[in-house]
Amino acid sequence: LCRGRALLSRPGGALRALRGLAAGPEMHFGFQTVTEAERREKIYQVFESVAKKYDVMNDSMTLGIHRVWKDILIHKMNPSPGTLLLDVAGGTGDIAFRFINYVHSVRERQLQRKLKHHQNLSWQEIFESYQKDKFNSLGDSQVVVCDINREMLKVGKQKAQHLGYSEGLSWVLGNAEELPFDDDMFDVYTIAFGIRNVTRIDLALQEAYRVLKPGGRFLCLEFSHVSNPLLSRLYDLYSFQVIPVLGEVIAGDWKSYQYLVESIRQFPPQEELKAMIEDAGFFKVEYENLNFGIVAIHSGFKL
Repeated sequence: LCRGRALLSRPGGALRALRGLAAGPEMHFGFQTVTEAERREKIYQVFESVAKKYDVMNDSMTLGIHRVWKDILIHKMNPSPGTLLLDVAGGTGDIAFRFINYVHSVRERQLQRKLKHHQNLSWQEIFESYQKDKFNSLGDSQVVVCDINREMLKVGKQKAQHLGYSEGLSWVLGNAEELPFDDDMFDVYTIAFGIRNVTRIDLALQEAYRVLKPGGRFLCLEFSHVSNPLLSRLYDLYSFQVIPVLGEVIAGDWKSYQYLVESIRQFPPQEELKAMIEDAGFFKVEYENLNFGIVAIHSGFKL
């Protein structure tokens, strides 16, 4: 990250992080009641445990539909070249890679339209235009992936290397509740299947608001609550009877996936999360249910 490197640290972060580890009020870890410090540690251990099998399990648990949900999130964002994105809790890179692909496609279409409007260009001029575009294929767009878990970031970096992603991509170890970035820095903030795992959702939302530029957009993709009673019962049956078994068979980890299922049930419903996003200062807050509310995309703007 070129223009962002100087912005990746804030004074006093270490001290605040130590204070944050103090045992706080009791809260939920799945269906258990634990202290704030215990919840933070347990969630860290969950994702350290599942990191290597995270992508395989996502495909298995959702029958691959999580890929469609993430595609919808990116299309809803509709980023233009030059966009600076912060993807929080995005350790394995799924949102970051989609963002890069999307912006690259926009740049390609822009170049083709430009060349079509200049029919009298020589072959040499056309070639030079393509060569110039190749070295700036993202139009100065950048994505910073921020995750609290080292193992998740490690998996994401390995995927990026394997898939050939390097341009416009940075990886930062950081806590969603105490982001290591300056105020008013990013055009878009995304968090996909991560906000229910933060210890204090209200603090994470306040941090999202702080690091966004005025006019910046907040986008959250998360498991939510199904309103149809019959579908809800079927969904519960699948979640509690099938997903932990998949976790044991594929990842050798029943407990982590039992927690993930329980954490979805403890997560605030759509209207409640909408109110929390508004309380953090966002305007024009709305949500879109996908697959009858199994997941929802919440959106808001910093004005």
